[in-house]
Amino acid sequence: MDLRHLRTFVAVAEERSFSRAADRLQVVQSAVSATIRALEREWGVTLFHRTTHRVELSVEGRTLLPDVRTALAAADAVGHAVDEVHGGLRGTLRLGIMQASAVPEGRSAGTLLSAFRAEHPAVEVEVRQDGSVTQAAAVRSGALDLAMVGMPDRDLVGLRSVPLVDGGMALACAPGHPLAARPAVTLADLRDEAFADLPPTWSIRVIVDRAFAAAGTTRRVRHEINDMGTVVDFVRHGLAVAIVPRTVADDAGVVFVPIVPEAPRFLVRLVAPVDRPVSAVARAFIATAERIGRDADAV
Repeated sequence: MDLRHLRTFVAVAEERSFSRAADRLQVVQSAVSATIRALEREWGVTLFHRTTHRVELSVEGRTLLPDVRTALAAADAVGHAVDEVHGGLRGTLRLGIMQASAVPEGRSAGTLLSAFRAEHPAVEVEVRQDGSVTQAAAVRSGALDLAMVGMPDRDLVGLRSVPLVDGGMALACAPGHPLAARPAVTLADLRDEAFADLPPTWSIRVIVDRAFAAAGTTRRVRHEINDMGTVVDFVRHGLAVAIVPRTVADDAGVVFVPIVPEAPRFLVRLVAPVDRPVSAVARAFIATAERIGRDADAV
């Protein structure tokens, strides 16, 4: 086998389609099919179950996929090291990002990527935006090299992390809301309020759900929305309340009320795997993120 065969296997596994894998690899579909058949003959296993409409990994394919990704990561690390020896970093970084509205400007994905591109212009960056639970799982599996996630350290088993943000959260409500004039609220005060929030796998939703559970109370999520800007817009127009990071607090149309006795905390981490080599490209991005964080703390 060669590395192209392994990359083809991973592409089909991730795309769940021979045609989409062919588009991604920029080859004809027949070449992808032939490569998978050759791997199956060589390894003596069935890698995929194929139907007219679906392509799914077999049990053997799911078992082999993590090791194949590890092998490819090791090969990429060697290639990146060679590039460094020759004086220039090249390659591709697969990065999971968060919504910019939830992260301070100085540490947003755009800030980090802009600085990284200035330092390493030959590196291609592929970004994917999703919920933090999904992003962390993608780093563990090897589908992503690194990801920005909003999760506490206890949820980052199998990952190492670089802190980016550690900030408080507050209740956001419209200026005319009955709670807007309160000096502070407890989570129990909010059990009858209609909330707007992100989907269940997004970090802010996970943090707030856990805070209510820990306080022994409940709440009602009336509007489930997949971007923070729309959540705040619903709050501004009196359609719901929300608990959001204080980094969103520079919105004149929303009142922010402190939560007592202890407000939930919004933690953003840049995570990398601990069970496989981290490429030179990923190491360089981590170094950029650490530098940006130090610079922001010094301001």
